[in-house]
Amino acid sequence: MDEQTFHALYAATAKPLWAYIARLSGRPDVANDLLQETYCRFLTSKLGNVEPVEANPYLFRIATNLLNDRWRKGEDTKWSEPQEIGFQRDLDTQIDVRDLMQQLKPRERQLLWLAYVEGMTHSEIARSTGLRLMSVRILLFRARQRAAELLGRKERAVHEV
Repeated sequence: MDEQTFHALYAATAKPLWAYIARLSGRPDVANDLLQETYCRFLTSKLGNVEPVEANPYLFRIATNLLNDRWRKGEDTKWSEPQEIGFQRDLDTQIDVRDLMQQLKPRERQLLWLAYVEGMTHSEIARSTGLRLMSVRILLFRARQRAAELLGRKERAVHEV
């Protein structure tokens, strides 16, 4: 891959890939490191010669594997993100997605992010995560159920107050 092609690929994929890593790890510093490692591994693999349009699932797959390695090592046992200064919660009108994501398991966060933020199909998620297509469908269904359950609890708690 020549330099100009890489710059075009990076411009098209870096922002969503960084957001994916940052949201799943909960740490911008980890996202910066893993983003760089993802592109290094992509370029040094045989995948470095694929067309930029086809590179997206491979990049997400590499990033997913790097995140899984961190989770297996226990490097990201606590998933948290500081609130922005001046952030006011209005529990009657706002669903706090950060709190919801924090309560989900890493795999659930990952699948929901890829499906609903990145807009990937089940087959693209399967390629990105290394899961089988049917497993993606089942696990994504369960992740949606879990998220709905957590949202239901939060809504009941708000109405009880």
